[in-house]
Amino acid sequence: MMGVETMSEAPKIVTLPPGPKSRRLLEERERYVPPGVYLIAPIALERAEGAVVEDVDGNRYIDFTSGIGVTSLGHTRREIVEVIKEQAERLIHTCIHVTNYRPYLDLAKELTEITPGRFPKRAILLNSGAEAVENAVKIVRQYSKRPGIISFENSFHGRTYMALTLTGKWDPYKVGFAPFVPGVYMAPYAYCYRCPFHLNYPDCGLACVEYIEKSLLKTQVPPQEVGGLIAEPIQGEGGFIAPPPDYFKALKALCDDHGILLIIDEVQTGFGRTGRWFAIEHWGVEPDVMTMGKAIAAGLPLSAVVARDELMRDVYPGSLGGTYGGNPLACVAALKVIEIIKRDGIVERAARLGEKISKRLGEMGERYEIIGDIRGKGPMMAMELVKDRGTKEPAVEETKEVLKTALNRGLLLLKAGLYGNVVRLHPPLTIEDELLEKGLDLLEETIRSVSQ
Repeated sequence: MMGVETMSEAPKIVTLPPGPKSRRLLEERERYVPPGVYLIAPIALERAEGAVVEDVDGNRYIDFTSGIGVTSLGHTRREIVEVIKEQAERLIHTCIHVTNYRPYLDLAKELTEITPGRFPKRAILLNSGAEAVENAVKIVRQYSKRPGIISFENSFHGRTYMALTLTGKWDPYKVGFAPFVPGVYMAPYAYCYRCPFHLNYPDCGLACVEYIEKSLLKTQVPPQEVGGLIAEPIQGEGGFIAPPPDYFKALKALCDDHGILLIIDEVQTGFGRTGRWFAIEHWGVEPDVMTMGKAIAAGLPLSAVVARDELMRDVYPGSLGGTYGGNPLACVAALKVIEIIKRDGIVERAARLGEKISKRLGEMGERYEIIGDIRGKGPMMAMELVKDRGTKEPAVEETKEVLKTALNRGLLLLKAGLYGNVVRLHPPLTIEDELLEKGLDLLEETIRSVSQ
């Protein structure tokens, strides 16, 4: 492990990335791994701790990615590593369909208690966010006897076929993969910065919700054939798009009016990422079904679906599950994650981090014309970069340059968005204040240099 002394040395660039060892591993990747498995930063990591990662060439970076929101409690947190090791010595695998075991049950119970909703719930454990989405749709269709599912433009729900069909962005996710799963209908999301109706909030009267009621349910599918509506509370890959305050309440009311079940996809937003346990809590809405993953198990493959008891209790026996879902190692890691979040006040800490990040990004927005929009919740924040604030022309190449320049300075960043022009911040929720400020300083230096 790197230890406290080496942590204080981050960032530390000893050779311009990618260094020679990283380049050799990149050559192997190009030989054996298909290009469909995309790569953001052309480096190869050797080890990591907390909010710092180190590549094979000895460069250290402040990590503002958390493995796309997975290592929210920091890399290789010692007490999580220890419970994984202890569990590995007792039981690694048996399959929940073969025998019962305690970690699965304990985690299912915890998830039904920490998720929003003052009603009985049940949980199923799976491997990935996409798998959770697939099973959420199966549960909704089996219960409702209605095949239709409404999803949103600019959304991301995964790469398996149903999850991919629900994803509202074509390139790169859907290229060459048609035909897709029938019964999915797309609606515009509340992307207010680029409103598809060319209106302004609040004068728009939530035209995006009205569109579902007055157009989609009359021209594409009747409401009595729609079983569920799935939405990310904050669109992740879409560019950290947070809707206006009354959006989700209006959406839930629409669903309730037509007997449509609301599925909230918290794969990227859950477990404190936005300054609440789950992002949907910002809007005071209780979903019928929730999917979650990423930060749930600190880097081990695990996801879950939590739904109202009446939706889950009569699911046809054997119609849900999988060989590895709810693996004992991942379950004990998730239980420790939940324990740490509760014990250490991580949700409240995340809210405070969000205030700091929002303040700094706001100041940058006042200084640099390239920043067209700043948005998000808590420490899940993003900047949409534009060539011109008036035309909002996406600054696509400049965004690529921001990521490259930041990496050269020792800061690991992600991009996102419909046009690939959004710089998103996903720092660990446990990042030290000093490292956060260093990272934000590097970000501002990078924005300044790219703007010139």
